[in-house]
Amino acid sequence: VNLLQLDQGETVSAMIPLYGEIDEENTYLNMVTKSGITKRTRLNDYRNIRKGGLIAVSLDEGDELVSVRLTDGNQNMLIVTRNGMAICYDENQVSVVGRTARGVRAIRLDEGDEVISSILAEEEKELLIVTENGMGKRTPFSEFKIQHRGGHGVHCHNVNEKTGLLAGAKSVTQEDDLVVISSDGVLIRIRVEDIPTYRRTSSGVRIMRVGEGKVMNIAPLPKTEDEGSAEPAESNEEVPSTEGPQSPEEPINE
Repeated sequence: VNLLQLDQGETVSAMIPLYGEIDEENTYLNMVTKSGITKRTRLNDYRNIRKGGLIAVSLDEGDELVSVRLTDGNQNMLIVTRNGMAICYDENQVSVVGRTARGVRAIRLDEGDEVISSILAEEEKELLIVTENGMGKRTPFSEFKIQHRGGHGVHCHNVNEKTGLLAGAKSVTQEDDLVVISSDGVLIRIRVEDIPTYRRTSSGVRIMRVGEGKVMNIAPLPKTEDEGSAEPAESNEEVPSTEGPQSPEEPINE
């Protein structure tokens, strides 16, 4: 069934399930674009959807929507970039605007960088990052201090030639599994609890061998008890951070 009439070259960026009764006046859609622009609109602005859809954000030429999060107005947003930068800010730093507004700057990007994800920085969860070359780690959200939006942020991953750029960043708990997909068409499913927790300047450990390809996407799923789940590849191989001493660092005690 064709649910949405898309223009040529247009793709779906996000799907948000809505459960039960929602206070649409005090529920918000937080949107972030590839170039680091964010906007916040009330959910009730999208109450009457036409067959062809509604304009949700005005984009600059060459920009595109990469992430949308449903919030209650009291969340901290974490924006993550391809080159391993991140910024965490209170969502109320972004004024509520109408559907067709452009938005404001969430993070200032270096040349060649781009936003890959926006995440709700919830205390009971952790940031999970996987790079194109199959390196991954978990990092507590407490490692990211609240900043003013629009800055350059801080390093969330030590990106180097061995790690490759960031392929994905998600919010997870130890009760999740993680699916990792490579450009070679290989898919593995591992337990999040098997991925060590490191500080934000670490490069993590190898969780997948990618050969000549690279990691394309990751997705957290509810944990399965199936015995066929894959184990992390070379899970003890850690790439030390280039910031500070070069001796391998210990995982953060949980």
